[in-house]
Amino acid sequence: MTDLRTACPLTVQDALARAALLAPDVEAVVTADARITYRELAAEVARVRGALAAAGIGRGSRVGLCLGNTPEWVALFLALGSLGALVVPVNTRFTADEVHYTLAHAGVSTLFAADRVLNVNFPELFAEAGIEPGCASLPSLERIIILGQDSWTDFLAAGSPAEPVATPDDLLLVQYTSGTTSRPKGVLLTHRSMCADAFFSGARMGLRPGDRFHSARPFFHVAGSTLSVLSSLQHAATLVTMPKFEPAEALRLLEAERCTHFSGNDTIALLLLNHPDRPHRRLSLRGAWVAASPTVVRRVIEELGARECVAGYGLSEASPNVAQSAWWEPEDIRASGAMAPEPGVEIRIRSLDDTRDCGPGEPGSVLVRGWNVMQGYLDDPVRTAETIDADGWLSTGDVGLLDDSGRFHFTGRTKEIIRVGGENVAPADVEDVLHRHPAVRQAAVVGVPDERLIEVPFAFVVLTSPGISEEDLLLWAKERLAGFKVPRHLRIVDGFEAIGMTASAKVQKNQLARYARALLENS
Repeated sequence: MTDLRTACPLTVQDALARAALLAPDVEAVVTADARITYRELAAEVARVRGALAAAGIGRGSRVGLCLGNTPEWVALFLALGSLGALVVPVNTRFTADEVHYTLAHAGVSTLFAADRVLNVNFPELFAEAGIEPGCASLPSLERIIILGQDSWTDFLAAGSPAEPVATPDDLLLVQYTSGTTSRPKGVLLTHRSMCADAFFSGARMGLRPGDRFHSARPFFHVAGSTLSVLSSLQHAATLVTMPKFEPAEALRLLEAERCTHFSGNDTIALLLLNHPDRPHRRLSLRGAWVAASPTVVRRVIEELGARECVAGYGLSEASPNVAQSAWWEPEDIRASGAMAPEPGVEIRIRSLDDTRDCGPGEPGSVLVRGWNVMQGYLDDPVRTAETIDADGWLSTGDVGLLDDSGRFHFTGRTKEIIRVGGENVAPADVEDVLHRHPAVRQAAVVGVPDERLIEVPFAFVVLTSPGISEEDLLLWAKERLAGFKVPRHLRIVDGFEAIGMTASAKVQKNQLARYARALLENS
C-alpha cells in the first residue's frame, strides 16, 4: 500500500506552510484585479482563521461558500479546512431553489457569499428566495456574511489568533454532484484524499515551483478545488484564473501571464484551439491537464505547443482523479488516452452484466478502490451502500478497459448524465421542471452532440392539450433552470410509444437519444 505520508502534505495547512516556506514571493493566485503571493496568502489565511474561530466555527462546522474564482474563496477554503470545518461550495450558477436545497441538505450554519458573481446579485437572490438566518426552511443557518460589505469587515475585525487543528482524516469538502435522480448528492471528501489527489495530478502534469497554471474551472467543482487550487498549492505554482471561461480572454491571459500550463475539458480545449485569435497569440505553454479524447489531446500538443500535455480521468466521488498520464511519458502514449492509475489506487473492470472480471482490452464497468474514494454521500447511507461495496470498490457508472500494460482507457459514461461543457446535468432535473408546467403531461430529456459544448439537453414533451408552442415552453424553462440545464432543443410529440417504451412504461432513453440525433441530422 502506498504510504501517502512520505509523498506530500496531507492537510491544507501543511501544504500552505510548505508553499509559503518554499516560494514565499511566488504569486499564489492571479485574477483580473488581484494578485497575492504565497507569503501574503499564508498571512491572510491566518487572519481569516482567527475570525472563523472567534465566531465559533471549528471541526465539524458546515460552512457554505457562494463565491466566484477569487483569492477570497481560496483564503476561506484553506482557513476553514485548517480548522477541520466542512466546506460546502455552492454553485454560483444555481437557481435560488437549487441554492436553497444545497444549504438545507448540507445543514449549512454560516454562508459566505459574494455580493455579485457575473450577472447574479446574491443578496437580491437570497431575499427573493427567503434565504435568511433563522428562517423555518433553513433551521441550521445562523449567519450570512456578504464579502465586500460591513458584515465581512466586522467579521474579520472580531478575530484573534487561532492555530490550525485539522488532521488528514478530517472531512474537508462536501461536493454536490448531479446523478440520475432529481436532486444532487453530497460527496464527502477528506484532506487526505483531496491533498494527495492534487499532489499526484500536479506531479504528473509537471507543475514545478514558479510555474504559471491557467484554470478557469469553477472552484465550486472538484476540478477547481482539487485539480486547480490544491494542485497549484502542493507544487507552489501560480494559479491564474478568471470568473468564467471565455476563449478570447483566456488566450490573452495565457499570453500576458506567460502561463506554462492550463486545465480544461474537451469544450475548453476546442474553444481555445478553434478561436480566431489563437494564431496571433505567443503562448508559453509547456503542458496541460485535459479530460479529452485522444484527438483533442493531440491537437493541444501540436497546435498549442503544450508538448507535455497529459490526459486524466476521474469523478467527484474519487476526489476526483483516478488515472492520468504523465509528462515524462512518450508522446504517443499520452496522446492515445492511455492513463496509469494514481499510486495506491486500483481499477477493476467488470463485465456489463456484472458476472465476471474483464480481461485486458475488454471494456466493461469501471470500479475504483483506494485512498481517493469518498467517505460516502452526506446523510445518505442507502445510496452510499449502493455505490461502494463491502470491499471498498466504488462503482463509477462508467465504461473503460485496462490494456496489456495495466493502463486505463476511458470509453464512456453509462449513466444518463449529460455533459454540458464542464457541467453535469441530470435529465431528471430538467424533466422535473418541465413537469411543473400545467400544459405538460410527460417530458423526457436526453443528451445530443453539440459542436461548442460537446453535449446539450434535448427535451421531448407530451402536452395535456394543444395550444402552447415549443418556444413558449423553452422560455418558461429558462426562467426556472440554471442556464446550463436549459434544453437547447425541444420537440412536442404525441407520445413515446412509437419511439420506445419498456414493459414497465418507462421511456427507453437510448432509443430516444438516437431519435433525437436523427432529427438534428435531418433538420
